[in-house]
Amino acid sequence: MTATPPARHCEDLLAALTTFRDSADLAARWGEHLAATLSAGARLLAAGNGGSAAQAQHLTAELVGRYREDRPPYSAIALHADTSTTTAIANDYGVEAVFARQVGAHGRPGDVLMLLSTSGASANLLTAASEARRAGLTVWALTGPAPNPLQAAADETLCVEAATSATVQELHLVAVHMICESFDQAVAARRQAARLPTADTAPATPLARHRLAHLSEDTALRRDQA
Repeated sequence: MTATPPARHCEDLLAALTTFRDSADLAARWGEHLAATLSAGARLLAAGNGGSAAQAQHLTAELVGRYREDRPPYSAIALHADTSTTTAIANDYGVEAVFARQVGAHGRPGDVLMLLSTSGASANLLTAASEARRAGLTVWALTGPAPNPLQAAADETLCVEAATSATVQELHLVAVHMICESFDQAVAARRQAARLPTADTAPATPLARHRLAHLSEDTALRRDQA
């Protein structure tokens, strides 16, 4: 039986997902890296065009808001979402500069720039990647099939091998959720570790405080007799 077009769409997605599962480790590592850097005060910048812009904004929304469990908010900005800024830059400097100029304004060394593109060839994302590398940001990219120009411009790239842009975008959303899952797990682990008492910070029992006081007195007495 020949599959209908909608059914073929599902078949294409399932076929691409089989290969895409190999990307889980990279997505997990990205989430862990974001947990460490954003917890230390860094920021995630994200950008894309069209449907990829929606995926980029989905990622930043999950970090500023939440993914599943409640936790503190983290700094993440979708660069395309400020319409006044993007249209002003496009009008004055050209469309290729709409993201690069914002990276120059908001990006700091240690920040991360996430770029999403089904083609991996969008000129405004390539100029943004170049500006980010110049400014000391780490550049990650979610793209379609490799090789592509954005893959070469980024520090690391998760390339989706799929026949259509629609399938690539669908798997980009899966990647976004995997990153958020890993991020939340890493943040929870860091917060739990920060709450655990150590030998230096654990509250002393009355007996321990008594012994510590006597030890201090003993040490002081020996110092006076020396």
